[in-house]
Amino acid sequence: MPHYYSEKQTSPLRLEKIKSVLRGRLFEFYSGSGVFSKKKVDNGTRVLVENCIVKGGWKVLDLGCGYGVVGVVIGKIFPKTTVLMVDVNKRALKLAKMNLELHNIKNAGVKYSNLYSAVKEKFNAIIVNPPMTAGRKLCFRIIEESKKYLEEGGLLQLIARHRKGGKVLGEKMLEVFGNMEEKTKSGGYRLYISKN
Repeated sequence: MPHYYSEKQTSPLRLEKIKSVLRGRLFEFYSGSGVFSKKKVDNGTRVLVENCIVKGGWKVLDLGCGYGVVGVVIGKIFPKTTVLMVDVNKRALKLAKMNLELHNIKNAGVKYSNLYSAVKEKFNAIIVNPPMTAGRKLCFRIIEESKKYLEEGGLLQLIARHRKGGKVLGEKMLEVFGNMEEKTKSGGYRLYISKN
């Protein structure tokens, strides 16, 4: 049975359109079977996109972009940023492309990548809602390998449920970067930020 973090989905794609108010604006997204949180924008992603730190002119990596909520919102609200959205799930990438087109976003692109496998440049921010169900080892890799893809002063911004393994990820970020701030606490989720 494929997971949302599997490369290929076997179920037929049933397109859905969902709506969500994020950063004070109403967004619509194409979603469908075989992707993470297809019925609504999940709480972790909502807390992440509402509270992540982004500045105009930044290069942002939306790692594990799913159907593109984070990349679309950042691309729309910060038109001077450049956003690269990557995922291993080919169906999610197709939906993410559709969502960029739906919102007429030109400053963001979508690319297949198994974690950082297709990432070549460095970013001012890497924003991630890690697939906790894929296991701690994978989540640790996301943190450890992020250092190579962050500019000096760049920020790894990771959302997780504090009591469901998030605390351990925060500690790992502190170990890897030598610093870690819990920026936001909301509904059991925390936004952990480390500076390169």
